[in-house]
This record gives sequence, C-alpha cells and structure tokens, in this order.
Amino acid sequence: MNDDRLPPVAPEVTATLVEDLSPRLRKRLDAAVTKIGARPKRRDGDTVTIEVDDETELCLHAPGGVVATTDAITCGCLLAPACVHRAAAACAAPAADLPPELVDRPTAEAPEPGSAADLAPAPGSVTDTAPAPGSTSTPEVASPAQRAAADALWSAGAVVLEAGVDGAGAVTQSALLRAAHTARLRQLPRAAAAALSVVTLLRAARAGDPSYRTADLVTALAELLGTAHRVGTTSGAELAAVRGRARRPYSPDGSLRLYGLFTEPVVTDSGHGGVRTWVAASDGRLFTVGDVAPGGVGRALGVADRAVRLGDSALTHRELGRAGLAVSGATASPDGRLGAGKGVKAVTARGAAWTEPPLTALWETPPSEQAARALRSTARYADPEGGGSDLLFLDVELLGAVRESGGSCLLARCEGGVLVRLTVADDDPALAHRDNVMLLAAAPGTRLRIIGRLVPAPHPRLTLLACSHPSGEGTIDLGFDRLRRADLPDPNAPVHPAPPRPGGSGAHSPLYLLERRVEQTVPAGRAALGLLGDVTAESRRIRRAGLPTAAGLLTALCASAAQRDRDLFGRLLPADTDGFASHWLAAARYTAAVAESLCSAAWEPAQEGVA
Repeated sequence: MNDDRLPPVAPEVTATLVEDLSPRLRKRLDAAVTKIGARPKRRDGDTVTIEVDDETELCLHAPGGVVATTDAITCGCLLAPACVHRAAAACAAPAADLPPELVDRPTAEAPEPGSAADLAPAPGSVTDTAPAPGSTSTPEVASPAQRAAADALWSAGAVVLEAGVDGAGAVTQSALLRAAHTARLRQLPRAAAAALSVVTLLRAARAGDPSYRTADLVTALAELLGTAHRVGTTSGAELAAVRGRARRPYSPDGSLRLYGLFTEPVVTDSGHGGVRTWVAASDGRLFTVGDVAPGGVGRALGVADRAVRLGDSALTHRELGRAGLAVSGATASPDGRLGAGKGVKAVTARGAAWTEPPLTALWETPPSEQAARALRSTARYADPEGGGSDLLFLDVELLGAVRESGGSCLLARCEGGVLVRLTVADDDPALAHRDNVMLLAAAPGTRLRIIGRLVPAPHPRLTLLACSHPSGEGTIDLGFDRLRRADLPDPNAPVHPAPPRPGGSGAHSPLYLLERRVEQTVPAGRAALGLLGDVTAESRRIRRAGLPTAAGLLTALCASAAQRDRDLFGRLLPADTDGFASHWLAAARYTAAVAESLCSAAWEPAQEGVA
C-alpha cells in the first residue's frame, strides 16, 4: 500500500543515528533528508519501505506505531549501517511523543486515575505530603542532573536562535532531540515537549509547509529557553509547574449534572480531525467531551453525528450540545476534559436553553472579567496545568462587516459599548463557519447571544463558534449548522448606519517595532539582525510612546546581535550565543506580556463619548 507518511521516530533514535555519522556524512545529511522525503514509500503493516534508488531499499519498523530503536531502521546499501540514509530517514520522519497541545487525541484514549498508564510521582518530584508536626522543610530545588539537562536544552535552543531556520539543519535538530530525550529522563517533560515543538516547527519551516507561522516558532523557542532557564532559578510549587507533567492527570470529580452548550469541529495542522462538545455543570464549570483522531475535516463532519464516548449515553455529539447528561464516577483533567473510563456512568437528561438557569449565568459576567479569565489560559506562555477556558459568552448587537488588513470581519457591540471583531474559526469550505459569518454580516441591528474564543490582540477579538438563532428559538453550531437568508431579519427593514471604525487602546502601539525584530531573528539567525544597522530612531519612537523598557530591550538586542569581539591578532572570536539568547528571550517575553496587557485593557467598558 502506498503511503507517503513516515512513522514517528523516537527523539533518542534520531539523535543517536546523527551522532554516529562521520563529519563528512553530516555535511551531506540535509541534502539526504530532502532526497529521502521525496522518494516513493509503501506501507506493509508496521513497516514502511522507502525506495532510495532502483537497487536500494530503506525500511522503518514501527511496532506500536513508533520507531523506538536504532535497529528498527535498516538500509540495503553497501555502506549500511554506517550510511547517511538511516539518519536521513529518521530526520525526515516526525518526532515521536509529541506534546498533547500539538496532537489532540480522543478523550477516551486518555489514562484514567489508578490505571497502569497513570504517571507515578517522579523521583525527586514535589509531592503533596505534608511535613511531620514540628519538622521544618525548605522548598525543593532542581537536582544537579535536572539543572544539567536544562543547561543542555538552553544551549541547543541558543544554537537554533544563532543559526535561524536557514541554518538549523538536521544536525542542529538532532542536538535538540538529544537534549529533549535527556530532559524527559530527568523528569522535565515540559521543557522536553517545548524542544520537540521547536524541532517540529523547524522542519515545517524548512519544508515550506503552508501552515507554518514564524510567530509559532518564536513562541516555541521562547517557551524552550524560558523553561530551561527557570529550572535552575525556581523552587517548590513554581518548580513543579516548570517541570510539568508527562500526561494530563485525570482526577475523580464525583457526580455531575451537565448541560450541553454547543459542538465545534476540530481540524489540526497535523491531519487530525473530530469534534469537541462543550457542556456546563450546575456550578458553572465548563467541560468538554472530544473525539479527535487522524482524518482531517472529513472525519470532523462524520464524527459530529456519532455517539458520545461517555458511559451508556446514546446521544451524538451534536445532540449532546443541546441536551443534558447525568454523570456518576466522573473524571476530569485540569483543562476540563471528561474521562471515558469503565467506571464512568452517564445517562441522558434534560438540557437547558441559553436563557435558562444554570446556563444563563455564563452571560452575566462582565465581558472584561471574562476576557481576563480567558487571557490567562491563552497567554503565549501560560502554565500548561493552569486550566481555565478561553471562551467568552456575550450578548451583542451586530453592526455589519468591516474591512481589515487580512480581509474582513463582523463587527458587534457588547455590554459597556465595547466593539468586538468576530472572525471565522476555520476557513475550510467544507465547514459552515465562513458562510454563516457572511450571512450574519448582512443583518446589522440583529441582537444575538454568542459564544466565541478569545483571540489575543490589542483590540477585542473573538472567533465565532456558536450563537442563538436569529429567530430567538434554539442555537446554531456555526461550524456545522448552515444559516439561510430566511433565518435572518426582514431584508427590507431600515438600513442601519455604517458601523463605527473600531479602535482600541493598543491599536497604534509602536510595540510592533520590537516584535518585528524578535521575529526577524528566527528565519535567518542572529547575523541577520546584526546587519540591520542603527535602531536609534525606532528606540526613540518607542520611548516617546511611554515604553522605555521596550526601547531599552530593542537597543540591547540589536547591540548584542552586532557584537563580535576579536582576539589579539584581529581574528573574530566565537559569538556570544548565550548572551544573545538572553537578550532575545527578554524581548520576546516582554512583548508577549505587554500585548496581553493591551488585550485585557481593550475589553474595559468604552469611555463616554467614545464610539
């Protein structure tokens, strides 16, 4: 069977194969990766075969779906096993053990409390055991082995920043994979996951993947460097957060009375597809029931009408979004995912309208408070274990379409006179998002109750997920249900004036001048930033806007990029990669913090007299 996908390869396998190459073969590795990636492949059970040429075949054996040992990659060329082909195949394949935020797996596949798959406390980890009466305790710090592993991750990340995407080839990536493997063995799963994210994004960038965004790699690199740095500087509970968890822990949550809110399609860049149904408990807590697996948008459309994997319920996902459940023996992860273990019992119950208790309470919290809560979970460097929801529940008046640099969006006014831009959650034409938003944009003056996902920006912005039906009866899952013109108010009604031009506290902030330099480093490395020349004018403009820290960070970052010392004979000394990485990290984290502050301020009620 022909299949162009290679099985995931364990990071330590890739690192070992690259490290075993001779210096001469390492120079040829990037070209070999490109060649291997383009060669025909066929799958037979757990084995994928690559036709290197007319006479040579390369095999990857992946029992259980993952290439877990170096012996599992074999080559038939004369130089094997010391050939470049085995290392090239490993580098061309995706890295195994991707963190949960990159691959959204079905809830039913997650480990349940007390199962063999549950993560036991790691040696040296922080526990909840209280000290004995009368004893004293000091906050725990990282072990020497953990600090060494974190230092290796920092160094590998600094090399990536020094080289940029263009220079971070397979050899540089293998160093990151080796550091990630060591960090995982030293019980630092959060840092290891960040390193794997960087490798995945580097490969996407170098392959010209259309889904790649430089901003994503900026975030991943800053998360890697920041987490690695904090391992050696934190203690106690903060250290536990920096270490992270290898798995999302599911904990018992007793009996729950749940009320359906809506169902959304889930389509990831990795080719996964499915649905996520949101429900609320009687106390207002939000939970999700998901079914996501390889399959893309086609699977998302099909799974919506399949039965929910939770207890004995016969409800489909879309039915659950409007009905209710009574659950006993419930388990939930910190981010609100409901477990589907054997001990969970669930039966269908009556749902509630959005205008009825307990759901109506979700719309009674002021928008600014909802945005602040959502921002804590969507922040670029939020604690993965922090939990919380990024959804906002608003009563809005539609104002019509407004144009912006990326196209157009739907403008609405919510409580406090705040103008909110409502955008499409997914542009895939197979889904109903775009058509629905375009229809709603043609009905200014319509009042709706909506659910959207916060988009961090210097102005109020949401991706629109669900809304009340314009007729006032029922709700619309905007990814699945398709509105018709007949559903909208009378098109012959008086035309409303053009919507006001949206502004915002951060709409014209010169912070982008620093953000641009942070992003410019990633594609071409430190040297490209060092060639930009004098940035005094930019620093002066930032300082005049009341951001002196940003101005200082920009000056220091560019000076560090351009600095190259020479020895007594005038020869260039090696660049200070650690110093530059420190300046870059400070700038990246600062811009993220200011951007989030501007986002939060933009949701405050509008001043009197201001549109």
